[in-house]
Amino acid sequence: MQNLKTRLAVIAALVLLSAWQLWPRTVVERISRDGVFVDDTVSRVPLKLGLDLQGGMHLALEVDQSKQTVENVSEALDLALKVVRTRIDEFGVAEPVVQKVGDDRIIVELPGISDRERASAVVQKAAFLKFQITDETQALERVIPRLDGIVKEQKLANAAPTAAADTGAGNALGGLLQSADSTAKADTAGTSTDGPFRRGVSPGSMPGQYVVSKADYPLIRSLLENPLIQAALPPGKDVRWGTDSLMLGTQSYQTLYVLDSRAIIDGTYLQTATPNQDPLEGAKVDFVFNTEGGSRFRKETARHIGDNMAIVLDERVMSAPVIQSAIGARGQITMGGRDLQAAQDLALVLRAGSLPVPLKVAEAREIGASLGQDSIDSGILAGSIAIIGVIVVMVGYYRYSGMLSIAALVLYVLFTLAALAAFDAVLTLPGLAGFVLSIGIAVDANVLIFERIREELDHGKTVRTAIEEGFQHAMSAIVDSNVSTVLTAAVLYQYGTGPVKGFAVTLVAGIAASMITSIFVTKTFFYVWLSRTRGEQALSI
Repeated sequence: MQNLKTRLAVIAALVLLSAWQLWPRTVVERISRDGVFVDDTVSRVPLKLGLDLQGGMHLALEVDQSKQTVENVSEALDLALKVVRTRIDEFGVAEPVVQKVGDDRIIVELPGISDRERASAVVQKAAFLKFQITDETQALERVIPRLDGIVKEQKLANAAPTAAADTGAGNALGGLLQSADSTAKADTAGTSTDGPFRRGVSPGSMPGQYVVSKADYPLIRSLLENPLIQAALPPGKDVRWGTDSLMLGTQSYQTLYVLDSRAIIDGTYLQTATPNQDPLEGAKVDFVFNTEGGSRFRKETARHIGDNMAIVLDERVMSAPVIQSAIGARGQITMGGRDLQAAQDLALVLRAGSLPVPLKVAEAREIGASLGQDSIDSGILAGSIAIIGVIVVMVGYYRYSGMLSIAALVLYVLFTLAALAAFDAVLTLPGLAGFVLSIGIAVDANVLIFERIREELDHGKTVRTAIEEGFQHAMSAIVDSNVSTVLTAAVLYQYGTGPVKGFAVTLVAGIAASMITSIFVTKTFFYVWLSRTRGEQALSI
């Protein structure tokens, strides 16, 4: 009797522990509300749903070797994995999956996210931040005849993308450049007084700034990417496109900047970056340098008061404000008319740091929420049919003993779900399949036990002895089959991807719960029945 009380106490403790694991609790989640991420308090059952059950984005990232040759791709991905994971954690996604698969790919799964472009931009952005002084020596204007000469000699304009037909505005602005460069020498060897740079590139409103009409932009951009043109650019200067554009009359112009190559400071000193909204400047990112960076920034900006300082992010000039006075550890990046969400994304990318290697999206799939709901409905239907079928078979064939196994099966479902919640597992569609499969495994153990009990009863054993020896003789078969299944699930977990891992985790949790319920709980129920009948009634089995 004392042994029975201990068994019942253990079962009661497991039920209470499982109920506590599954009890809805208050959690704080970051959600997008009107384009702004906010913390929201919700109460929910602590069971996580995977991408396939609630919809979202699936991205496969690889190293982009078209931009940079990487010798050890696997090691580079290990370094990139930490940065990507930090970015996703700050992206505000609940239950994301960020993991390396094989030696050449990172898988990112974002449940609840449907904005593919935004998600791709966040994980791919290099986020290398630099502050550079704009050129005040008109270095680009002095080499324009040489650049046009190279274009003419190499016939690069024919290979470059064709400029739009409307170049009249570009020519008009080109006149400004011609007047500013009135001292330029006439044609010499390798130079030209006419060409796409002369016609398409015009001085802007600040030192080092130029404008290119939208019609000329494809051609000039293509030429600037040519190695011969790059070799002829002014030494010690960087030529970078701006993110802003200008409207002059009805024409739109892209900005181009010439910068001193030496950066006065870069993003390695960045301590924090916070998105903000200003009534006059619009969305912006406020940043703070660490002590060393602040000291260096103050010293450099004091030397360049009155100059334009370009804020360069990923080789693009975000803005180029005039330095009015020495700037300390704090500064800001204006978003040039973009919304607060863009500022939030930039801030989180800056906080997470730069990627060690460029990444590209090798595969992107969007999984709709309706598909996820359909999967849940299908999984619940399959599970319900499986449970009803098991009840009918067990009760119809084993009668009272079958009812005891069904009671144990209810506890099995409770224990399995509690184990998934306790181990922070993510329930996926394959996981639901593993759960349904483990129901059959749990019942199969009871079938083995009941058949052994029947054999012992047929041999003339008493009911108590038949139950004891039935459990004992079935034990080896139950352990053997479950251990082999666990080993299979372990291999799936080790070498599988996200959904396959979900299947393996759910299967192992189900097997563990089935071992407890079939061997311990069902046997305890038999003991309760024996204590009530004192072994004087025939066992219905």
